[in-house]
Amino acid sequence: MTTRYSWRLAPDGLATRRQLRALGLRPGGQEVVAQVERPRRRRSPLIAYLYRVDLAVPVRPMTPGRWAALALADAARRRCAVCRDHLPYVIPTSRGMCNACHDCPEQLAA
Repeated sequence: MTTRYSWRLAPDGLATRRQLRALGLRPGGQEVVAQVERPRRRRSPLIAYLYRVDLAVPVRPMTPGRWAALALADAARRRCAVCRDHLPYVIPTSRGMCNACHDCPEQLAA
């Protein structure tokens, strides 16, 4: 069982994933050492998992292949499935089409 700490009372040497990333590190396969609970009103507390900073490893560098894959994924999120236009904004997944296609129902029937 992991150790639990109250909000802002975790000891030095432990960090969340975001804190590790800000330091240029990642957990690197290590197990969760502890967790921090942040209380909230009328809801269950937020929980953040903590990792040891001394066991963290450097973040892997981005390769040209990864940059290309991210560019293709971003382009796919901006292309309308109905009119196939490339748009300057990300298409909402709830709609699956651009605003022009969503607002023009007769175009969908054609």
